[in-house]
Amino acid sequence: MTDDVTTAAPGHPAGRQRTALLILAATGLLLAGFAIGLIARIPLQDKGDDAAPSAVDVGFCQDMSVHHTQAVQMAAFELSGGSDPDVKRLAYDIVTTQQNQVGRMQGWLQLWSKPLLGNGQYMSWMSEPMSEHDHGASHTMSGPVATMPGMASDQEMEKLRTSTGAAEDTLFLQLMLRHHQGGVPMIDYGMNHAVTDAVRTLAGSMSAGQTSEMQLISGMLTARGATPLPMS
Repeated sequence: MTDDVTTAAPGHPAGRQRTALLILAATGLLLAGFAIGLIARIPLQDKGDDAAPSAVDVGFCQDMSVHHTQAVQMAAFELSGGSDPDVKRLAYDIVTTQQNQVGRMQGWLQLWSKPLLGNGQYMSWMSEPMSEHDHGASHTMSGPVATMPGMASDQEMEKLRTSTGAAEDTLFLQLMLRHHQGGVPMIDYGMNHAVTDAVRTLAGSMSAGQTSEMQLISGMLTARGATPLPMS
């Protein structure tokens, strides 16, 4: 594990990679991944999904694990400091669902003998233009990026961590809506370009679940008189 992450300044790609790995460890997702990784072999074997994973399969699992991990961390902050039962229920659903999904993706990466994290740059596996099947998106990757779309900044995460009550409920909804929206291109690309049935199926499940959650969050924000955040 330590071979994949080196000590570096926080702004350096290796530093960002180290930070992501530390977040995984802090939230217990590494342990969940090791445990669920054993279970993750079963669906791959039962389906006869013996296709060699492509760069899309591997990159999707690596980058979406990092993306999901921040969502889990945001939801944990809401569970500890929020006040609205409906928002806290949403946060609980996000924690349980996305922890499970991260565990599955980490399990597959272990099965494929691939590192849990990439090289400090993200989305380089999205090398083809998005098609009309990708929610009508016209997104085209021009190369790897340092930060995935929709990710909260360190300052936003600290503000969410230190907020309480109704203010935290609203900020959580705003950050989570943008976070889900930012993940749509990756999820759609995974559904349409991954070669393993397991990854395509998981991406489809993410798409359905997060589309429903985005609709729910939008309604909650409207009810609070709050507006969505611009895409980061």
